[in-house]
Amino acid sequence: MSKQQVAMRKSTEILTAKEVAEYLHIHPLTVHRYAREGKIPAFKIGTDWRFHKKHIEKWIQQKVASNNQKNRKQAKALTD
Repeated sequence: MSKQQVAMRKSTEILTAKEVAEYLHIHPLTVHRYAREGKIPAFKIGTDWRFHKKHIEKWIQQKVASNNQKNRKQAKALTD
């Protein structure tokens, strides 16, 4: 399998709530709650939540960027 095929497979990988919980190092019930509240990108198949790995990775990047921006604003406020 080529690198491009591996990358494509990973970008379309579908995860369960348990797999997302392991990936994020949080409790599976927290993943379910975040999904239910729309705090994490998810979709349902029947009664089960599923997650696109690429959307979870993008969500993480957005959270990191948002936290970094908040930290910069707080640091600036302290120095003003």
